[in-house]
This record gives sequence, C-alpha cells and structure tokens, in this order.
Amino acid sequence: MKRIDWNALDEREREAVLRRPVQAVSDAVRDRVEAIFEDVAARGDDALRDYTAKFDGVTLADFEVGTDEFAAARAAVPADVQSAIAEAASRIEAFHRAGVAAPYELETAPGLLCQRVQRPIARVGLYVPAGSAPLPSTALMLAIPAQLAGCREIILCTPPRKDGSADPAVLLAAQQAPGVRVFKLGGAQAIAAMALGTGSMPRCDKLFGPGNSWVDEAKRQALQRPGGIAIDMPAGPSEVLVIADAGADPAFVASDLLSQAEHGPDSQVLLVSDNDALLDAVAVEVELQLARLPRAAIATQALAASRLVRVGDIAQAIEVSDAYAPEHLILAVREPRDWLDRVQNAGSIFLGDWTPEALGDYCSGSNHVLPTGGAARAWSGLSVASFQKAITVQDASRAGIAAAGPCAATLAHAEGLQAHARAVELRLERAA
Repeated sequence: MKRIDWNALDEREREAVLRRPVQAVSDAVRDRVEAIFEDVAARGDDALRDYTAKFDGVTLADFEVGTDEFAAARAAVPADVQSAIAEAASRIEAFHRAGVAAPYELETAPGLLCQRVQRPIARVGLYVPAGSAPLPSTALMLAIPAQLAGCREIILCTPPRKDGSADPAVLLAAQQAPGVRVFKLGGAQAIAAMALGTGSMPRCDKLFGPGNSWVDEAKRQALQRPGGIAIDMPAGPSEVLVIADAGADPAFVASDLLSQAEHGPDSQVLLVSDNDALLDAVAVEVELQLARLPRAAIATQALAASRLVRVGDIAQAIEVSDAYAPEHLILAVREPRDWLDRVQNAGSIFLGDWTPEALGDYCSGSNHVLPTGGAARAWSGLSVASFQKAITVQDASRAGIAAAGPCAATLAHAEGLQAHARAVELRLERAA
C-alpha cells in the first residue's frame, strides 16, 4: 500500500489519490455489454445458453432451479452453516421490519385530506454474485426485505457452477424468503434477461444487487434503455475507508482492510490516520496477515490501488472520507460516537474497535448492499422502502376545494396554464 501525506498534495493530486481503480468504464466493456443486451433481446434464451456456456463453462437446458435441486442443496450445506444462515436471517428481518415506512395522512386545509401510502413493486430481480466466492449473505440481504415489502414475485439470478448447479448455500439463503424463484444465470447476461424478459425469464420492474464492473455497467444500461426499468443503486466493486487514531489496534485495522481487499482485484481500501506509528504498524500487519490468506493473490492486486493516508487530525480525516464517500466507513477512534455527526457521506458506518465491517456483511442486521464509487453522496443502502413505491392521495370535499382552490387558481394563472385554473374555478363556482 502506498503511503501518502495528504497535506503535501495539491487539489489535483488529492483527487487522484481518491480515484477508484474502475471509475472509468472502458469503452470495450460498455460496447460488449450493449452487444449482450441486443443479443438477448433478439435471441432470448438461446443467447443466454450461449453466454452461459462461454462464460460459466456449462450448457444448461433449464435455467430455473427446481424442487429437487433445492432439496439437494439443503442436504449439502453443513449444519453449522445452516444455523448461521438462519441466525443472520432473523437479525436482518428484525432490523428491516423495524424500518418499514408507515403510511400517513394530514388534513392540510379544512375538508382537504392528503395521504401517502406504500405499494410493493410487483416483480423484482435480484442478482447474487458467485465468481470466486459465492455470496449467500447477499441472497439474505436482497430477498428478506423484498419479502417484507410484499413483492408479488421475486426473481433471483446467480451464476451456475461448472457442474450446472447453483451454490447450495446461496439456495438455502434464498429460501429464507419462501417463494423466491432462482435462476442459474450470471454476469451481464443475467441483468439483460431480467431487464428484457425472455421465454423462461419474466421481465422485472426493478433490479437489485452488487457485482463486478460488467454487472454494474449492465444495470446502468438497463436503466437507460427505452422503456428501461429501475435499479437500486450503483453497486460495483467493494471498498472500505478506515479512520484510525493512535489508540487503534493495528492487527484489527489490517484485518478490516484485507477483508475488503480479498473481495476482488478491483476492490479498494484506504486507511486515513493522524498517527505515523499507527500507519507503520498497520503496513507491517497487512503483510503478515496477507501471507496467511488463501485469497492473497486477489488481495494483493486490490492493495496495489490502495493507500495509507497521513492527515493532520481526525477532523481532517473525516473531511477526506466525506470527499471519497466510501461504501463502508470504519471509525477506529476513541469515542467514535463523538465523531458520528460529522460524517455526511458513507454507505454504512462501523463504530469503534469491536465493530468489524465483516459483521455488517453477514449478520448485524443492517444491509450490506450499499452505494459504491462515491454514490454514497446521494444514495442509501437497501431497505424495505427500496422494494416499494410511495403513492400520494388527495381527497377534497366541497369545503376543501373552497379552502384551497383559490390558491391553486392563482398559481395556475401565474404560470399561464389557464386550463389548470379553469378546472379549479369550475368547482369553486359549483361549490358556491
């Protein structure tokens, strides 16, 4: 990891330090994803079979997981993993249920009632990566809030293994939300299938889930196509920023950095500290722990784009973090809650020495599908509300139109919209 003195840099150099390794999608990726969309639109399931054979190395007659494969998956998952999945699911459900948005109503004028009601998105498409590390935790994070939202149909795509099966733990996690339909499809072609619909895949109304740069670009293109569907957020390669003071444990900090670096070669980790000794100790710990990691080769590639940043004080560290807007922010400082209100931009925040980011990845209860690439400046992590739409309702009586109508008519005339004004004035005349 490269050592940087923040206060020795000019504005342009600071921007370069905070630039993500995949911030600019290559023209080649953009063009290939566009070609996949066009092919799936033209050939449907035949195109999906060809891409699955090409990218996943397996030819599938049917993409949807059937009853027998679900049963086999349950038998294949060790008992302790099954127990952990159930335990995590219970916390995730409890946290997300507590945050369900409540409808409300208000009489804004005598005889004029306004309401806001929630409705589930009818059909949602969930993407659960597999790649080098299947992610049953992501299936929990997506399927449980979708079920709590009341979505009529929940479609989940995950890449097949070489033997043509889906990862058993992912299937078991998906079943924590009964009724989820699982399809063995991965990559940009899975996103295209859910966005467009094919013979076997129903067209979804909104897409959810993280992925690599190909999946992230496919979601963007799905959103931009004519008649395109909604997406949850930009959710590309994972990232963490750790703010640590002199009292932080170097071994803890190094483990947090490596836990994100091992996600993939395009992940990024940053450590920001006001203490030289801490930065030095963490650098040593990273090398020691890296040597023992099974995924050391992947983590090493990610560390090449990662930084150790020296700042003047913790207040400046918060400023650096807000400029970066990390997916995950760890405040490994003394009295971390004293700094919480200073933080404006982060997908999820982890307070103190005893709260590793990995806890949120699996079973704290909060959602780990979070905005990346700086999108935390304006986007939030997933919640039940992500799977719903809010509809406003207005109900005016004669007294209501009499009370609020003159205001509407005046504003309509001011805007030069006479038909708007007349629609109100007719009713005012009748009401009088």
